[in-house]
Amino acid sequence: MTFDRSALKEAKRIVVKVGTSTITYANGKRNFEQIDRLARELADLQNQGKEMILVTSGAVAVGVDRLGLPEKPKTIPGKQAAAAVGQGILMHTYEKLFAEYGQIVAQVLLTKTESLDRHRYTNSRNTFMELLKNRVIPIVNENDVVALDELKIGDNDNMSALVAGIVDADLVVILSDVDGLYTANPQTHPEAKLVSIVSDITPEIEASAGGVGSSLGTGGMFTKIQAAKAATSSGIHLAIASGDEKYAIARILQGENIGTVFVSKENRLQFRKRWLAFGARIMGKLVIDEGCAKAVRKAGGCSILPAGITAVEGQFEAGNTVSVVDMAGHELARGLSHYSSAELEQIKGAKTSEIEDKIGHKNYDEVIHRDDLVILG
Repeated sequence: MTFDRSALKEAKRIVVKVGTSTITYANGKRNFEQIDRLARELADLQNQGKEMILVTSGAVAVGVDRLGLPEKPKTIPGKQAAAAVGQGILMHTYEKLFAEYGQIVAQVLLTKTESLDRHRYTNSRNTFMELLKNRVIPIVNENDVVALDELKIGDNDNMSALVAGIVDADLVVILSDVDGLYTANPQTHPEAKLVSIVSDITPEIEASAGGVGSSLGTGGMFTKIQAAKAATSSGIHLAIASGDEKYAIARILQGENIGTVFVSKENRLQFRKRWLAFGARIMGKLVIDEGCAKAVRKAGGCSILPAGITAVEGQFEAGNTVSVVDMAGHELARGLSHYSSAELEQIKGAKTSEIEDKIGHKNYDEVIHRDDLVILG
């Protein structure tokens, strides 16, 4: 069934992500015209009764400019120092411009720690909900100043999907230096066409994603596809449009045919499952055969049995979250494993009746029960 863009008019809680290239020039200096236009548009939508959340990039680029550095630092301390300088400047700019339009804003800095621990994930949600209740526009960025690589989300495309999941948003709008998803890389294939609607994120769509677009940013189409996969699996629509398009957010919300819309799955994941899929640390990977993969792809999914597992990657304990992929490496689902990686190495490919003989005990027939499995897009 073809998706009707006019359905986006009903979106009330909206996460907007802006990339570095949208709010800064190529030399890293702030693009005040763009930032002002963004503030005015979000403020106007807020006045209409929408609940707006802004996820912003640009702190490192602004810091690089203020420090007079010739290029973005390559070391972690260098990037963190630039972020420390840039975050304050960028937030001051937003605060001043939003105040011109009568809006209160709040800075929210997140790292992966807030998503790995379920209690901190819940606390983050409570903070966001309190801000929204008080008609405050949260402005979110990754806390680059203190985040180490293992605690970094890494890009604000995926940050926007994470935030949308935390607050149970209706729509994510990613404004970038690209118009949307194309059938091929338009820079190398001029005949490539813009894709208006994506109802299913197939392996072919994932493979078509290119690399990082801007030297000052960290995202590319690949991270936007990842974000779309996370959002749509949580029952949240995601749109990608050019940050140069005037009033792009409002036009998307009016159902206008600009950019690309990734259509959400019909079901909205429960809060626990959303955390399990997109908050919990992925500790390993299960590769399953084609028969098992077909069963997982069916509506509602299925439990993962030892017989369908062909390979185990990583080291993990029972109760850890693992990724489930097909033979081609396409991620199908995530879930809680009832067995450790060491145990799975011994029982992969086996019948459930053989589990106890192989490892000396059998707590479950399933490696992952269907209730602990989240099917991805």
